[in-house]
Amino acid sequence: MQGLGVACGLAAGVWLGGAEAPTKLVNIGISPFAVSLAMVVGVFAARWTVPTLLKGTSFVFRDLFSRSHLIVWAVLAGALWAVANTLTVFAIRDVGLAIAFPLWNANSLIGIFWGWLLFREMRGAGLLVGSRMLGGALGIVAGAILLALVSFQHPIAADGRTMHGILAALGASLLWGTMYVPYRKAYLSGMNPLSFVTVFTLGELVTMALLAATFGGGIPQLHAELSAARHVVFWILLGGFCWVIGDIFQHYATKYIGIGRGIPLSNTNQLWGLAWSALVFGELTHVSAAGRWLVVAGLVLMIIGAVFISSAAAPAREQASRREAISRECQRYGLSLEECVAAQAGAMLRDDARSGRRWWDVLIVAVALAPFVWFGFQVQAPPLAMNVAWTSVLAVLLVFAAIGCGWLLWKRTRFN
Repeated sequence: MQGLGVACGLAAGVWLGGAEAPTKLVNIGISPFAVSLAMVVGVFAARWTVPTLLKGTSFVFRDLFSRSHLIVWAVLAGALWAVANTLTVFAIRDVGLAIAFPLWNANSLIGIFWGWLLFREMRGAGLLVGSRMLGGALGIVAGAILLALVSFQHPIAADGRTMHGILAALGASLLWGTMYVPYRKAYLSGMNPLSFVTVFTLGELVTMALLAATFGGGIPQLHAELSAARHVVFWILLGGFCWVIGDIFQHYATKYIGIGRGIPLSNTNQLWGLAWSALVFGELTHVSAAGRWLVVAGLVLMIIGAVFISSAAAPAREQASRREAISRECQRYGLSLEECVAAQAGAMLRDDARSGRRWWDVLIVAVALAPFVWFGFQVQAPPLAMNVAWTSVLAVLLVFAAIGCGWLLWKRTRFN
């Protein structure tokens, strides 16, 4: 499953990178809490729509209740995501997309640590494979540091908020790195990623609503902001929807190749985030020649790091260690070891074939897409300077990444 996991991780990077572009709308006066709440509404809609379309709610609920102990873990992961996502909006506002992305993507190192400590990842990997993984992750972080140096030379926030933006990005990194612990726990137990994300979104929505109501000025204030900005809310919803596409690929990468490999690969989204910020929004237009060389060096290090991690396939001893981690989860919760091991290879588990579509699946999809239709009728082009040609090119790449990796998942696992 190494090749499929790598493909999922790289496709996740493409979509996660593009999903943050709509949050540039914080620069037109919408508060970060309003932006994050609107984005989570888009996320909520997508996390119910995509699993329903691909597998149907009968499969999703059967999978959830066969491992009901994981529901609370999914809600917890969603809560961590909501707080981290809000911090990223502050970071983008204060230091810009090109700088914030690499800083919060230091979560790959945190993910590697948790994977090693809790789930026996890299145990038995050997010196060669282990050095590729660590070297690749460190290369990505080193590239992030080089990009961060550009922000100190050319601070984007004119009112001295640069350090606040950097701290917000690092806080998001810590939370997102920890968020992958419930991911891995779920997939070692044989849960399907499409089932996990359905409950995951409940934690997102409830936590974000509490944050927005508490720190965003209350419900009347948020309603007034979103009503006044209803002509651009569609784009924020779309950002949340795109994030979910990337996140689902990221879940499959985590399932098949683990936290230590899957997360750094999905963190290639910083390459795509930089592409959107530089080519579409022109964030680096005024950077000096020396600063641009720093950006190029950072990108090269990130690409090399991704190549190292992609080639670090788990040897037999590490696979045996992974099986021990699966066995531990099965003994703890009374699960079938045979089924959980089969799930790691994308096999169809017992009773999966009986899943089908129900009439309420159509209703769920219609309700989930209703906010997009409502705000779509009111949408206007955002008042931002954008390069239309590069926007079109990057949008086409998004489509190709989704179709290509989706086809691979369907061919190999039927999204199991």
